[in-house]
Amino acid sequence: MKVNLAKADLTEMYARMSRIRAFENAAMDMHAKGEIMGALHTSHGQEGEIVGACMALNRDDYMVGNHRSHGHPIGKGAALRGLMAELLGKSTGVCGGKGGSMHLADFSVGSLGETSIVGSGIPVAAGAALGARMQGLDRVSLCFFGDGATSEGAFHEGVNMAAVWHLPVIFLCENNGYGITTSLSSVTLVTDIAKKAAAYGIPGVIVDGQDVLAVHDAVQTAVQRARRGEGPTLVEAKTYRYEEHAANMGRDFGYRAETEIAEWRKRDPLRLFRERLSGDFGFSEDELAATEKAALAAVDDAVAFARRSPAPFAQSAFTDVFA
Repeated sequence: MKVNLAKADLTEMYARMSRIRAFENAAMDMHAKGEIMGALHTSHGQEGEIVGACMALNRDDYMVGNHRSHGHPIGKGAALRGLMAELLGKSTGVCGGKGGSMHLADFSVGSLGETSIVGSGIPVAAGAALGARMQGLDRVSLCFFGDGATSEGAFHEGVNMAAVWHLPVIFLCENNGYGITTSLSSVTLVTDIAKKAAAYGIPGVIVDGQDVLAVHDAVQTAVQRARRGEGPTLVEAKTYRYEEHAANMGRDFGYRAETEIAEWRKRDPLRLFRERLSGDFGFSEDELAATEKAALAAVDDAVAFARRSPAPFAQSAFTDVFA
């Protein structure tokens, strides 16, 4: 695979991956201390497919995430302060403190939002692509969803509509092998999700989700195809989540072995990319360390900002509603 990325782009890739990891570490710590309420789904282990896909987009292209939502807007280039404030339910959050962990949105970078309803982002992404076409905008729509979402009716409806109308959508399945504690093989006989693309007459591509550059290459090809008016592509990123389905859920369910987790940790997307940057692209240790340090500093700043931000006023409960 030939890499046609400038050094600045490679640096930004590593920076976004590092920011996601640092953000998730901080969020888990704050959740354990009771600062963040409710469920918390983290992206540890999936940073490569998130950033590789998002960096194949333009800033004004659309992106729709899912319940495992922190990494997606960070991968799209969103600032961290508003995201962390949203997790703490503060008025300075990207959704005014009303959305929380599973409902982040930042229109400034094309992040249309996430939702806890499995598969529900798929028709939203198709609709955004249709809207872009109707307005004459040269924008594509990228939709993240898990392997479990492909068993939902929304998957069939959204992908079928996008295929028939040749909409500029990239459907990206984050196949981490499990829907909460249920293995993919126990709910579908087609465990290569990309094969399902044939039923809709669109390309289906399988890519190593731990390899940020491989994902970028696959999604970039899909984006170019979409911009030419040739319709959607289903990209399946084979990836893995290192933590549990949700923070502090515990590992006493017995659905996966510690040896399995250990094997996947050997293919940590940050470590693999770091080795590639220093080996193939000539990045120095100082350059890489500086990027990592900057990511930690950005997260520390976001945490401090969120903590000192005010809670929403009571009357704000009546804004941003239909009636």
